[in-house]
Amino acid sequence: MNNFTKVWLVVVFTSGCALTGFSQTNSTAQPQNPDTIVIERTEVILDAVVRDKKGRPITNLTAADFAVYEDGVRQQISSFRLVSRAEANSKANKPQRSTANQNAETKTSTPPPARFKNSPAITDNKPGAIALVFDRLSPDARSRAHAAALAYIAQGLTPDDYVGVFIIDQTLKVLQTFTNDAQLVRKAIDQAEKESSSPYTDSIGQITELSKQYEAAVVGNDIFNRGVADILAGMGRSDEARNVMNQAPDGFAIASLGSAIRAAEGYEKLERDQQGYATTHSLLAIIDGMSTLPRRKALLFFSQGVPVTSTTAGSFKAVISNANRAGVSIYSIDAAGLRAESADVQLGQAMTALGQRRVSQAGHGGDNGLGAMTKDLERNEDLVRRNPASGLSQLADQTGGVFVSDTNDPGARLRQVNEDLHSYYLLSYSPQNKNYDGNFRQTNVQVTRSGLDVQARKGYFALAESYDSPVQAFEAPALAILSGKPQLSAFETRAAAFSFPEPAKPGLVPVVVEVPAGAINFLVDNAKTNYRADFSVVVLIRNEEQRVVRKLSSHYLVSGTYDKLDSALNGNILFYQETQLVPGHYTLASIVYDALANQSSMTSSILNVPIVDKGQLQLSSIVLLKNAERLSAADKQASRLFRVGDVLLYPSLGEPLSKSDNPELRLLITVYARQNSNAPKLTLEVLRNGKALGQMASDLPSPDQTGRIQYTGAIAIAAFPPGEYELRATVNDGVSQAASLVPFAVQP
Repeated sequence: MNNFTKVWLVVVFTSGCALTGFSQTNSTAQPQNPDTIVIERTEVILDAVVRDKKGRPITNLTAADFAVYEDGVRQQISSFRLVSRAEANSKANKPQRSTANQNAETKTSTPPPARFKNSPAITDNKPGAIALVFDRLSPDARSRAHAAALAYIAQGLTPDDYVGVFIIDQTLKVLQTFTNDAQLVRKAIDQAEKESSSPYTDSIGQITELSKQYEAAVVGNDIFNRGVADILAGMGRSDEARNVMNQAPDGFAIASLGSAIRAAEGYEKLERDQQGYATTHSLLAIIDGMSTLPRRKALLFFSQGVPVTSTTAGSFKAVISNANRAGVSIYSIDAAGLRAESADVQLGQAMTALGQRRVSQAGHGGDNGLGAMTKDLERNEDLVRRNPASGLSQLADQTGGVFVSDTNDPGARLRQVNEDLHSYYLLSYSPQNKNYDGNFRQTNVQVTRSGLDVQARKGYFALAESYDSPVQAFEAPALAILSGKPQLSAFETRAAAFSFPEPAKPGLVPVVVEVPAGAINFLVDNAKTNYRADFSVVVLIRNEEQRVVRKLSSHYLVSGTYDKLDSALNGNILFYQETQLVPGHYTLASIVYDALANQSSMTSSILNVPIVDKGQLQLSSIVLLKNAERLSAADKQASRLFRVGDVLLYPSLGEPLSKSDNPELRLLITVYARQNSNAPKLTLEVLRNGKALGQMASDLPSPDQTGRIQYTGAIAIAAFPPGEYELRATVNDGVSQAASLVPFAVQP
């Protein structure tokens, strides 16, 4: 089994449930509403806030005053209206709860946008959602963010304002689900200030200082060499003098400094990547939880900066796209306040030091531990992104929010959030570009009247369907292919899903996709020192109505040294994830997308998730097996569904059985026995064209403490003629019975 890359041993479990919910008076979320961008209806819906130069809202515009562009092409506005919320009495210091009548009103479906240009202003009292999100912050920044959040709440909440409170560290922590109880919100805000976090320690100053030391060491080496050369020249030894002057610095101190710089930069990038992923993935989870809620929504993001690197840039763009699809405007608050030293000054010093040390390296040859010069192009790009204003302002600008910075008292500037939620224009258009290719499209809302400013969302991934989880940047091209016209596969892949009705998770479904590593394009650098690959696996599960109910995926960024390339190309890569589904018939469409070669391979399969009667005998899918391997102590995290003792079993994904290679059909069956029942009996039957060719019966062992019985066995197929067959398993405990069926094919 050494030829299998054990990617699948790390189990990812997805339930498809929203991260957040309402507490106190719950309102029913509508699956579709006109306050979000809904691409699956071939219509893009945008909300826009318009203000004059003094910041006052403008509410008397018509459709003729607006122009909407997508990727620079003007679009035809198909509907337009002003949405305003009736002002309710806000009592900031008392709990506020919806009445029964108000709660009943929120359960009505949101009407579609009017199909004419100028619709009269409508009053909308459906609940609005505001997420208060505290990123990892220093103690001073936490205190500043705490005061600002309390100042925002002190402006007063209406019964229709639902607020959730969250903290981002290495993981996402929910301090308060969405509630309209102001006291609970204040309590959560107070808790956020007390929570310790692991703020990012910026090592840019340390790297800049090391770079200066490196340059000084090289210059000192030059001075020493020049002195020696002068002595040699005075002795008439000109050739030796020239050699000394051309000698590359090879002193231990210089090499050590170069290695220290390289190590510091490498560690910093890993740390920034990790924190960037933690922040963007947490934001995606919060946005996903808000996506089914109606109306315009706001996310107040208290942060000291979002680490956006070349690695995490895709996830950052995914936050913007998913926020725009979900109707969530991000209001970014730089909680660092007034900084003692300008971030631009610090970054300028770092870029100057980077350039100077590379000039020294170029002038003396060798890398002295610094690595290839091409790495500094990425380093320079990373430095450009380092200014906290860069990521935070982009989040706000691209999602129709506001960026608050350069102040130690940001609370007063958050009054605009409520104003934006209470009055905005709603516009829709059907894109002229009907090719939903997964690319990120830029949208731009303009007002033809002079002297006005517009806040509106500025982009989305163009996809033809909606999904149960946020769309990541690496998923977008694969999803576009899956949702478009069928394409020929560039290489072979296999996929399958299985039903395991575990007592606590009756709809548990593991999904496996296999791709030959040699089918993926591995890019080798010109010097043949390193290789890399960039590919993804995406699986869509559709119900009988062909609606996507689950989206599963994984992104693979593979790299290594050139001498290990042959080993990397040998064998298969297995994608493995688990999810839960309600009983029903499903189809699975999987795709392996090679980003470097722009090639893909698709496959499909079917799955039946049976209705589970609690307390009755249950049977898993029959899993035909390909291989097995003994697990080490470090591999105990492997899925228990395919682990029997200390052996991990690898499922066959529909490959025909070759009698010459293996004359046995090996299988795994999991039985879930009833409590206090007799040990079930198992019957296996082989069928061809619906007729039984033979059967075997077996007594099963007693179940474990969870009621589970794992059965592994083998059936000799040497005498089977080539062709199509079925294997049926039936278990019976004398009171109830369960059965499962799987097809298989036999080749010579």
